[in-house]
Amino acid sequence: MAALPLTHPDPGPDLDGPGGVLAALETTQAVLIDAEIARFRLAVEWAIMHPIESVADIATVEGTEGELAIAGPGAPLVAEFCVADFALAVGMSTDAGRDYPGDAVEVRYRLPRLWERVLAGEVAVWRARKIARQTMSLPLEGAEHVDRHLAPIAHRLTWAQLERTVEAARATFDPIEAEHRRLLAAEGRFFDVDTHNPSLEGTTTVRGELDLADALDLDHALTVGAQQLADLGCAETLDVRRAMAAGALARGDLPLDLGETQQPRRPRRQLTIYAHLSEEALAGVGNTRSHVLVGQVEGWCATATGPVSLRPVVDLGEHLEVPGYTPSPRLREQVTLTHPTCVFPGCTRPSRSCDLDHVIPWDQGGPTCSCNLVPACRFHHRLKTHGGWRLERTGHRLFTWTSPHGRTYTRHT
Repeated sequence: MAALPLTHPDPGPDLDGPGGVLAALETTQAVLIDAEIARFRLAVEWAIMHPIESVADIATVEGTEGELAIAGPGAPLVAEFCVADFALAVGMSTDAGRDYPGDAVEVRYRLPRLWERVLAGEVAVWRARKIARQTMSLPLEGAEHVDRHLAPIAHRLTWAQLERTVEAARATFDPIEAEHRRLLAAEGRFFDVDTHNPSLEGTTTVRGELDLADALDLDHALTVGAQQLADLGCAETLDVRRAMAAGALARGDLPLDLGETQQPRRPRRQLTIYAHLSEEALAGVGNTRSHVLVGQVEGWCATATGPVSLRPVVDLGEHLEVPGYTPSPRLREQVTLTHPTCVFPGCTRPSRSCDLDHVIPWDQGGPTCSCNLVPACRFHHRLKTHGGWRLERTGHRLFTWTSPHGRTYTRHT
């Protein structure tokens, strides 16, 4: 098939050929750089406008606003809730909206030479933020050391140069922490099972960094387990059998033969299936919150060593209500399944780790029901309860948040 020709869907003004386009790009780039510098400066201004003194009776009641150290030692503290307004104003999540002004305050107050170069357009904001991320853990003297040595070359700084300079400053000005980090770095082993991004077929990724002796033992156990499966008639490939052997080891179905006569059995695998019988046959299995194929579920059931529970269908459209403040397990499950995350704009914290909040507060007559309960992570729950934010449900899954400054933001879950 022939490639389609490039077209000009919106020609716009006459750009006078390639030279005109390049000139326009340069102008646009300069505007973007100036805008990013302006945002960096405004982030500091926002922090300055929200000192901890601006909070009355700070943190005297559980859940009320506290102080927040967004930068390293010696930088000013800020009122905790101010980061939510900033984040939404610049289109960031609350976590990112906490990091950005933190980086700006770090550069402004602890890396003043770098700050001047940023304002002059000599060092990109992203480079300054990269340096700030590394210096926040240093004492004030250490940050000053890094600033003095790296600010002149920050525009062409490499990651290796930054890391060496920061660690040299740590060793000089905070030797106890430097030794602690050295010991942690020596213990670089890990074993990670990615349970958050399973495939449609019900598989996931496992990766790790093991001690050599442990790795050899594990490799031997998987080899033996794969062979045992083959001896029992399993016709899968060696790689598949090794993967199956890993699951068998985890359940205690295969011994990890290290010369011991007995191995303690691991906790039994318990399987809970949430069956939503609508367009899909099976969806949202267990804690994966993903769609899986029926064949994979059958495989899980076949290898389950503990009880297998099939939850009754939860009708997400049914209106449930309980008389008291605390939701029933069924109501909690319905709300959690209806809204996968915290309902604050930009927040991605899973609903199962959130509080259930009354949109209309309970003490103001709000019922404990399907249409008045939503998941809110602890920070955004506190923001609504003690930070002057208002929440209104404007649709089945549509919410409007109003800040203390009168600005409104919507979220569709």
